[in-house]
Amino acid sequence: MVESSQKIMTEIIIDTYLCSGCETCVEMCPDVFRMDKVTEKAELVTTSPNITDKVYQAVAFCPEKCIKIID
Repeated sequence: MVESSQKIMTEIIIDTYLCSGCETCVEMCPDVFRMDKVTEKAELVTTSPNITDKVYQAVAFCPEKCIKIID
């Protein structure tokens, strides 16, 4: 019998090409998003953030719709 040890991973992807640098995501979730000082685009604070309801809200409020949550 083979046991499945696969974990379902959820990740956040930011399309920096589409990002306008408005900082909405940073204002809503500063523990997950920050602004890159060089590109002035959104980036993740950590590679595997805790995805909460606040993160889903920040994604929904992104005016450029450049942030995706992949389940």
